[in-house]
Amino acid sequence: MKAWAWTALLAVAVAAVFGLWRLQAGTAGGDAPPPPGLLRLERGNGSEPDSLDPQLARMESALTILRDAYEGLTSIAPDGGVRPGAAESWAISEDGRRYTFRLRPAARWSNGDPVTAADFVEAWRRLVDPATASQYAAMLEPVAGARAVLAREAPPGTLGVTAPDDRTLEVTLEAPTAYFLSLLSHPSTFPVHRPTLAARGAEFARPGVAVTNGAFVPVDWQVGAHVTARRNRQYWDDAGTALDAVRYHHVSDPVVELTRFRAGELDVTYTLPPGEVARQRARGATGLHVSPQLGVYYYGLALDRPPFDAGPAIRRALAMAIDRQILAERVLGDGEMAAFGWVPPGVAGYEPARFEWADWPAERRLEEARRLYREAGYSAERPLSIELRFNKSPLHDRLALAVSAMWKEALGVETRLAAEEFRVLRQSIDARNVQVFRGSWVADYNDAHSFLQVLEGGFGINLPRYASADYDTLLARSRTTTDPAARAAILADAERVMLADVPLIPLFFYVSKHLVAGRVEGWYDNVMNVTYSKDLGLRRP
Repeated sequence: MKAWAWTALLAVAVAAVFGLWRLQAGTAGGDAPPPPGLLRLERGNGSEPDSLDPQLARMESALTILRDAYEGLTSIAPDGGVRPGAAESWAISEDGRRYTFRLRPAARWSNGDPVTAADFVEAWRRLVDPATASQYAAMLEPVAGARAVLAREAPPGTLGVTAPDDRTLEVTLEAPTAYFLSLLSHPSTFPVHRPTLAARGAEFARPGVAVTNGAFVPVDWQVGAHVTARRNRQYWDDAGTALDAVRYHHVSDPVVELTRFRAGELDVTYTLPPGEVARQRARGATGLHVSPQLGVYYYGLALDRPPFDAGPAIRRALAMAIDRQILAERVLGDGEMAAFGWVPPGVAGYEPARFEWADWPAERRLEEARRLYREAGYSAERPLSIELRFNKSPLHDRLALAVSAMWKEALGVETRLAAEEFRVLRQSIDARNVQVFRGSWVADYNDAHSFLQVLEGGFGINLPRYASADYDTLLARSRTTTDPAARAAILADAERVMLADVPLIPLFFYVSKHLVAGRVEGWYDNVMNVTYSKDLGLRRP
């Protein structure tokens, strides 16, 4: 629900006061409360973002901020579908390969400059340019010429996107792509303010420097604490925006976050500690939101390092030795579903594949796991010794302890547990200094391809370094298949190939869990777990 529209006179006054607050926040560390009368949402946002550069950011906390600060051609509707964003309309050719987008005439950057089609062309070329080193570069693979650019066989200027005029963007695809409109709501495809990028280079997206085209503008980043964004009065739908500011609080420990919510320091939590949903329901708490989410929690296996580079036997043994029902029901207990595959249930138009042994009785499954363990060369006298790394959190602690105990009891595996800060964990994974690592993946768009592409050879966020010619061939076939049922069948075949190779171990499928304060208006849930701050309001005291 959108709240009231400000009068023009009040808008001028508030903007003047807000400008003073911005200066004070920049000099005083950004810890001061907003001036009386200004509405600032205090939003829990998980771990510290890795970047606020639309083409480089990859963490969920970063993407949440970017969705508020920028706007792509499309955006995510409250029900999880597609709605217009910076583009007011689009037309698709009969063969499904050419898209023509018309930008909103009122679209403006936060400094008043018009948002033009050339801003999208620049961003998309930047995304696929190998020099940018974006781990989301392959997002634009459907666009004609993208694969050649990614392979350094052609310059970024050959990408199939052009700007015939300031308000028209034309995109040519290699083949019809069912999820293309959904993909364009992802932050990696967001436009860039070209003058700021040219003048400031790598600093162009830094809070206080960034010029954005969304409902809010990041103005301050207190590392280890929060990012603050103010309202963008130049936004085309500013009249429908109720909030004056959003502060994104970065608290990696959900227990600490819950304590801060109860103290009134947060209006919305990023998540909840394990078991808290049941406690909240027992109390009859209002403001509890639990909803299915397209996300999977997994343990990644470094396939380019021993012992997992030797073949799938030991990987299958480890996957089979885990009792996922116990994890979902006793360790978590908030409605999460045991994951016996990679793609979550609920993805539009897709029936997920499962491990072939998913429905085996526990005794048969453990017997096969022990056989595979022996086949890989391990025994009681020569046990497998591995290190499991995860980022610090009570949830990750509990899961790691439970899984390592299962591996020990079923197989005799000796597991060293290493908890570290998320940034350190990410750096360790990128540097290939890990054997087993905690990971998660949430959908970038509502399509099975959003999950399966992650494990494609050469994809930037293929953290296990999975490489399968059969898998990649099936994904390539799916991109040129126009019949929805046939395409879904090809993707399911690809998922089965991957599950047989076990490049990672899925543990459970997520549900989104939030506590929302009574003063927040307009909160909604969807399978994408995306709620734009621009759609929210706050009741005045």
